[in-house]
Amino acid sequence: MKPDVMVLHAQRPEAMAQLEQAYTLHRWDLAADRDAFLAEHGPKCRAAATNGHAPMTAAMLEAMPALELVACSSAGFDGFDTAAMAARGVRLTNSSPALCDDVADTAILLMLAARRGMVAGDAWVRSGDWAAKGPMPLMRATSGKVLGIVGMGTIGKAIARRAEAMGMQVRYWNRRPKDVPWEYVADLTELARQSDTLVAIVAGGEGTAGLISRGVLEALGPEGLFVNVSRGSVVDEAAMIDCLGTGRLGHAALDVYASEPDPDPRLTSLANTTLYPHHASGTVETRNAMAQLVVDNLAALFAGQALLTEVDLSGYLPQPAEA
Repeated sequence: MKPDVMVLHAQRPEAMAQLEQAYTLHRWDLAADRDAFLAEHGPKCRAAATNGHAPMTAAMLEAMPALELVACSSAGFDGFDTAAMAARGVRLTNSSPALCDDVADTAILLMLAARRGMVAGDAWVRSGDWAAKGPMPLMRATSGKVLGIVGMGTIGKAIARRAEAMGMQVRYWNRRPKDVPWEYVADLTELARQSDTLVAIVAGGEGTAGLISRGVLEALGPEGLFVNVSRGSVVDEAAMIDCLGTGRLGHAALDVYASEPDPDPRLTSLANTTLYPHHASGTVETRNAMAQLVVDNLAALFAGQALLTEVDLSGYLPQPAEA
């Protein structure tokens, strides 16, 4: 008999075809009454295939008592009750290695588009302003400037290598120093003060909510550029909107927002923003590779082999109260 797998979110067509061949799939994502569907089919499932936009609540875990693995096709998993997963011993895999290069490319793309006025330049040509008004205003260079990276994980390192190749000075903040060739700055506000551009590439969730605070943004300053390719929750968005509107922050180039897919209109109305629709990993090649990791991690689980991209959930376990 084929193993039973709960599908909380559909994968790419090629990946779904492989899953359908290998497993009995239970399509929670298509169910009319999802609670009843989980109650009926949840106890049979040792694994779930999903992405970070679908929920994984404590109640859903209770309905799947045999669950061993949640295989997630995105890097983020903000909607998952990771504490409940960790307490139950449910393992988690994600797709960070597959999307590393495209997200790093997008961080650089957003930085350059903002610094060189790419969107405004496109409009300058199309509108006829080039002929009518002459050359557009001068922009800012990136070579020789300081790039501050908030989060020196796999993607942070990829961004740093790209920036260094462009002649930028790279400095970073992380919860702990890493064995990397770039300068570590222990205080995030101080890193912002030293940086011309600050890029956020940390995981979302409660631990990083509002990490990019008003103080950090004001330290980045009226000539500074903030780039976010992590999660909207990482930045105090209300403070960012205020800083952009009052000139305390020069520009924001964003792939993620507090409210998606309907960002705050106060943000989208600002001229000193460069906006992208949470599409940093949005290439055919990368999305296929992300979905393939779901297939490959499920295969590893059922073959009794090591998972390919397991997320360490030990840090999500409830900590004992201090005496």
